Amino acid sequence: MTDQTQPTLSKRTNAAKVRKAAQHPKRPGVGCSAEPGRFVPVVDRNRCEAKGDCIEVCPYDVFDVAPISDDDFRALSFLGRMRVRFHGMKTATTPRSELCLACGLCVVACPERAISLVEVAAGKLGLR
Repeated sequence: MTDQTQPTLSKRTNAAKVRKAAQHPKRPGVGCSAEPGRFVPVVDRNRCEAKGDCIEVCPYDVFDVAPISDDDFRALSFLGRMRVRFHGMKTATTPRSELCLACGLCVVACPERAISLVEVAAGKLGLR
């Protein structure tokens, strides 16, 4: 079993983008010191343009860009549906959100500001 307190750097990580995001003065989170699964990144699919900056800065390999599901697509606003169509019917997903340690790099790296960190507390989700 691997130690999840130390980041397993993804081969997809872009060091220059990580440095820039790490210096952002409004970077949320708890500096990669949260317990795994205490925080989860949430993607606003109405804003996401699937550019993949979240993938390039996440040291824990939480994100992927994948085709949007039919149910998620139907739930979007009109403008959100147009945006997703324009960007190839793809969106950022968080298939490994349980690995998130709340470093906040994804939040500040996302050019569309489509990602937020949500604290999972006693079975409830609280926005942060």
